This record gives sequence, C-alpha cells and structure tokens, in this order.
Amino acid sequence: MSTELDLSPPEVPDPTLLQSLLDNGLFLGATVQLLCILAVIIPTPNWYEQEETEPNDFQLKPADLNKKSKGPVPEICQKLKNESKKKR
Repeated sequence: MSTELDLSPPEVPDPTLLQSLLDNGLFLGATVQLLCILAVIIPTPNWYEQEETEPNDFQLKPADLNKKSKGPVPEICQKLKNESKKKR
C-alpha cells in the first residue's frame, strides 16, 4: 500500500476565444434578464401621465359616450352572418 496517489488538480486548458465569447454572452444575457425582471417588479413614476385640461382628439368626451355610433359596423356583422348561413 505504498502507492502514491496523484492528488494534484487536473490541468485545465486555457479558454479559447469562442469559449470566452460564449461566457461573456451568457453573463450579458443573465444581466438583461435580471434587469427586465426588476423593471416589472419595481414600480416607476409615471412620467408620461400628465394632467390635461383639454382632451385629445383620441379621447372621447363625456357627451360622446352617450351617443351611439352609427356606421358600417352593423353591416359587417350582417354580412358575416349571411356568409356563415351560406356555408351551411
């Protein structure tokens, strides 16, 4: 039992350019993922929401909410119903 055991660590070859590029890319990807998760978790102040006295053209005024829009929407629904009946 006088055999000697080799307890030295194995030799690790130097990383190649492709291996170091892959390692750095993985670290960068993990960092981006952590930033995205933190952006969802941590609330930020709403800089884009500002009080406006006049509504934009895209916003409906309270008077417009009471009016029903009359337009081509019912005609489209009617055409779809007729086409579905024809398919039967």
